[in-house]
Parts: sequence; structure tokens; C-alpha cells
Amino acid sequence: MLKKILLVLLASVGGYFVYKKTQQARAEQDLWAEAVDPVTPGR
Repeated sequence: MLKKILLVLLASVGGYFVYKKTQQARAEQDLWAEAVDPVTPGR
């Protein structure tokens, strides 16, 4: 029983770190997209 709880806890922690890593990568990608976005002249 304890092994199952430990396994679920370990999987949850691993999933959390994967989620944080993908969010960080997405934020960096959005920042780069904004930085290299061509400037359109105002109307």
C-alpha cells in the first residue's frame, strides 16, 4: 500500500515539473515571438 502511495506521489511531482518546464518554454517562445515580430506602421 505504501509503495502505491509513493509511486503516485512521485508521478505527481514528476508531472508538476514537466508542466512547469513546458510553461516556461511557452513563455520564452512567446517572448521571442514578440521580440522578432515585424513592426506594423500605425494607422
